[in-house]
Amino acid sequence: MDAPSERKAGGLIAFAALAAILASTCCVLPLVLVLVGITGAWMVHLTALKPLTPYAIALTLGALGWAGWLLFRPAATCAVDDPACATSRPAMRRLFVGVALLIALLLGFPLIAPLFY
Repeated sequence: MDAPSERKAGGLIAFAALAAILASTCCVLPLVLVLVGITGAWMVHLTALKPLTPYAIALTLGALGWAGWLLFRPAATCAVDDPACATSRPAMRRLFVGVALLIALLLGFPLIAPLFY
């Protein structure tokens, strides 16, 4: 995989993670802030972002799908003496799978959150 395509996939993965955090601001972000020790009445205003959740979910899934397509499509042939070609693509694939699992947890949390309250 060439370096610009891999950088683009890395940027898309980061964008998908940020969009997933935005999509979960109503539920996960206040919980994380409280666990870290940040509290206050201002956290009630995070629910004002709830109408943006479907758009953030769409952005998350779109960016994650595009990054997955860039990473899992058939690779172009690599030069034999190019060591970066053999090692960087599997590393980015592992990063993609890890971030995709984290995003699935973030997006699925509102479904299981009522079980904790």
